Amino acid sequence: MDLIGKVLGRLAMLAGAALVVYLAFVTVNGTVVAVSAGQKADPDEQNRKAAQQLFEQGREIFRFDTFGDEAFWGDALQLHRAIEGEALGGVGPGVSPKTALAVGLKVDSAALPDSLKQALAAGQVDLDDPATTLALLKLNAVVGLKGFFAQDGTLRSIGLTCASCHSIVDDSFAPGIGRRLDGWPNRDLNVGAIVSLAPNKTPITDLLQVDETTLNAVLSAWGPGKFDAELFLDGKGFRPDGKSAATLIPPAFGLAGVNLHTYTGWGSVTYWNAFVANLEMHGNGTFFDPRLDDPVKFPVAARAGFFDVRNTPDLITAKLAALHAYQLGLLAPKPPPGSFNAAAAKRGERIFTGKGTCANCHVLPLFTEPGWNLHEPAEICTDSFQADRSPDERYRTTPLKGLLAHAKGGFWHDGRFPTLDSVVDHYDGCFGLGLTAQEKADLVQYLRSL
Repeated sequence: MDLIGKVLGRLAMLAGAALVVYLAFVTVNGTVVAVSAGQKADPDEQNRKAAQQLFEQGREIFRFDTFGDEAFWGDALQLHRAIEGEALGGVGPGVSPKTALAVGLKVDSAALPDSLKQALAAGQVDLDDPATTLALLKLNAVVGLKGFFAQDGTLRSIGLTCASCHSIVDDSFAPGIGRRLDGWPNRDLNVGAIVSLAPNKTPITDLLQVDETTLNAVLSAWGPGKFDAELFLDGKGFRPDGKSAATLIPPAFGLAGVNLHTYTGWGSVTYWNAFVANLEMHGNGTFFDPRLDDPVKFPVAARAGFFDVRNTPDLITAKLAALHAYQLGLLAPKPPPGSFNAAAAKRGERIFTGKGTCANCHVLPLFTEPGWNLHEPAEICTDSFQADRSPDERYRTTPLKGLLAHAKGGFWHDGRFPTLDSVVDHYDGCFGLGLTAQEKADLVQYLRSL
């Protein structure tokens, strides 16, 4: 080989080596990551890492992201001033930790430093002082609430996160204080009482076109564990029988594979994430649903333009994928040992899949229909009030796993059945099943075992 050929050959080898080095780095979701030189990246491993990263991002969003809703709850309603109290620059008596726990707010013990835990255990922390609440907010320890503080340490605004309604704690440190249980419905949370504290309710009264006395009557009727997501759409605060139109806060766990979400359908899990973040939490994002542009069915939503919401910057849309992934990863809790009769539950399973015909709709293992999981009110022998407030005017077949988390506040969308026994009695009469007392009791034990 002549000299020129040797030089060209050497350059080719160097160029090939440089190409291998270059290919050792690839970009995944905007992040440069290394792969083995000279080898192709394993797509399965890449997907596994991406899924894990998405899940972890979703957890942070679920727990701590307000989507900019502090502009509504803090800046507009001035709720943070009621939390501070007059002594700290706000208004009224303020919200002490005792008051916060009394209205169902929870404290994440993992966010508390050991010194504070020791002081709490020794009774050395003033739980009647709103200043203690502010200290907990600074630690990001109040589940579902995020405080925004000025440089001088004063609370300048307050925002809500998904966890405010859909997380509780295990009470492992004290009642209302413990490790987070994400996805559980907070059936202690008195949303109406909390909103009633707002010094400026004008944004809500203007939206609903009612006076503050009327609004306060609606809010006070909700009670613990209930919220009325349709109020901002149709303005209906009460049912025809005079009872509150609010429904029980639903769980956010056990939703993998489940189609339509919430009691009356509307849309998928990710639809409701966008719906709630934009229209209920009043964050800053984008939301589109032309079904809400109906001045007869949804007069408030149509008037306010909720059918086509566009905000810049959009603080919601880019987070929906991660939030969805996290929620789908939240498993329904299993009942603790001793909370049901195993032998009776085994017999009850046969009733569930056989004579009781429960599995016709609550299809195992999803415990709801794969596909279109909605039914007309007459099919389940109930009134149509809540169904009529939804686009499809039907009720969803509720997934049944983790029923222990539903026990507080009752069953069905509005808690009208206080026990599982009363639920079974209803369906026995509705479908003419002719279940014996023993069969009913066994069926209840099976439901308790899910």
